[in-house]
Amino acid sequence: MRILGIDPGTGICGFGVIDIKRNKPSLVDAGVISTPPHTPLPDRLEDIYNSLSEIIDTDKPDVVSIEKLFFMQNITTGISVAEARGVCILVAKQKKLPIFEYSPNEIKKTMTGYGHADKKQMQEMVRLHLKLDTVPKPDDAADALAAAICHSLISKI
Repeated sequence: MRILGIDPGTGICGFGVIDIKRNKPSLVDAGVISTPPHTPLPDRLEDIYNSLSEIIDTDKPDVVSIEKLFFMQNITTGISVAEARGVCILVAKQKKLPIFEYSPNEIKKTMTGYGHADKKQMQEMVRLHLKLDTVPKPDDAADALAAAICHSLISKI
């Protein structure tokens, strides 16, 4: 089973692809889709759409695990992130991939046993699950990998 995890964002959208073999995850690919600041939002969303479509075509995941939005202090940022998340869901749907959504607290609780774990705890758990020498960078890629690992643990693949 190959899982694509997504940490949606407008400026930086994290992605992480893992394989699950005999209940053990391994890293396939991870990174970020970056869009230039001060670029009109429609252009940024198109960049995310095209880049994610290419990632799916290259890495060929079986399912997508995407982080749900949480309450944001800045409503303008929240709306643009929600739009980016919608684009990610659209790409996955058009590629006929099953989509699973998890809140940040669900991901944290599944990964660490504590729904309010901090970023360093999460990154360390991603490193341990994937048996990596170092924590995946940047943070958005590690968050996307956490979403993918969370799905594998919840669905007991």
